Amino acid sequence: MNYALVAKLISIILGALTVAFGMSLGIAYTLDHPIVHAHAKTGFTLSIVITASCAIALLILGKTGTNTMFRKEALAVVGLGWIVASVFGALPYYLILPDVSFISAIFESASGFTTTGASVLSDLESLPRSLLFWRAITQWIGGLGVVVFFVAVFSFLGAGAKVLFSRESSANSAELDTARIQQGVSRLLYLYLGLSVACTIALHFCGLDWFESVTHMFATLSTGGFSTRSGSIADFHSPALEWTIILFMVIGGTSFIPLIRAFRGDWKSLLRSTEIKAYYTILLFATIAIALFLALNPFEHGIHNIIRKSAFQVTSIMTTTGFATEDFNQWIPVTHIILVILMMIGGCSGSTAGGAKVIRIIVATRISFLHLEKSYRAHVVRPIRVNQENVDQAAQENVLVFLLLMGFTAILGLTAIAFLEPSMSFEGSVSAMIACLFNVGPGFAEVGPLNNFASFLDSTKIILSLLMILGRVELFAILVLFAPSLWKRF
Repeated sequence: MNYALVAKLISIILGALTVAFGMSLGIAYTLDHPIVHAHAKTGFTLSIVITASCAIALLILGKTGTNTMFRKEALAVVGLGWIVASVFGALPYYLILPDVSFISAIFESASGFTTTGASVLSDLESLPRSLLFWRAITQWIGGLGVVVFFVAVFSFLGAGAKVLFSRESSANSAELDTARIQQGVSRLLYLYLGLSVACTIALHFCGLDWFESVTHMFATLSTGGFSTRSGSIADFHSPALEWTIILFMVIGGTSFIPLIRAFRGDWKSLLRSTEIKAYYTILLFATIAIALFLALNPFEHGIHNIIRKSAFQVTSIMTTTGFATEDFNQWIPVTHIILVILMMIGGCSGSTAGGAKVIRIIVATRISFLHLEKSYRAHVVRPIRVNQENVDQAAQENVLVFLLLMGFTAILGLTAIAFLEPSMSFEGSVSAMIACLFNVGPGFAEVGPLNNFASFLDSTKIILSLLMILGRVELFAILVLFAPSLWKRF
């Protein structure tokens, strides 16, 4: 293990957080009430001092390290990077909000960076705007990943950047179609920035002021779901705003690599993508199904109103954004089943969405049908094809192992939640686990869209925070941290 290189890269992550703290401090001086929210300036100043000091210390420790990176260092940086970002990102919540414990602050921070959207905070309108800005920008940073951001900016990693990107992103680094991984990741960043500007302008034209346009852009494009309003998007009472957010949530859940190719003129790349076609098909049919069930409710009126409600919640849940315009807790149980399935499927690989990812569900389904056929045609040989290409045996095994590990993690997480929260209903425990592990945010029962996670014990919040990070980095980068052989020097 190249400890010096790991320390150097973690220092860069802390440096990026320091810059984001500085931006939030600027908001505190310009938009916060100078007397009522004076403590926000102190909180962000202390956060800058603490984080910058640790960044400098790690940079000094890592100055002797070589820039050669292998899989071990990549996994360690990704796993530790998300944990470190979540812990240091908790500082503003803890230093500014007197009623928030450090564990609750870590939960809120982890939820932001992992774009989960689960929260322990209420009465958001009373919070300093600088803290709301910090809460929102953590999602935007986490959307493409802290690691991807600094790979795009710091090119000294050389070939090691490809290893790092492939461990952080669910996309295949080979799909970047470039010999220089930094150039490929930079294109992702440029696309992300371009979509961010477009989303901000569109939200402003829908009636939001510039502050709320920016903060809701952070939450929408990153599929994070933190709003500046306690009632989420429903507080705005704007159908135009809801349709605009639906559009950008769909884009956020779409694989960015085909989008890059499309914006460069190759629009057929979207049509060639098996995953994107399946993703849009699932969104369409789930929207129709839930709209039909809502139409059975005598209190629901107007076809446009029903379709909009259905489309918004289906898109919000499948892209794991977690915005709410309706208390879907009150919908009939069959809609809950549909939404839970969408939570677990999630968006496309290489997108900002969470979940198991559509491509894995496609591959696993085709493997299942192939083996079903082999049960009565033992000698049949038929390749598994995705995007008109064969999926090799190693890739098939990776999909199955990931889904198996995800299942084990879900069972262990559910058991821990049920043990620590014995008074919680079964539906609440299950949906809390799914909402955090699959980075969705809201669930059902005690953690429904009108509730939050403030009532959980600190020990439960630690478990849920770990589940959020596990889901965001797709298990391996965190699980390997517990393997002693990872840390040995060779």
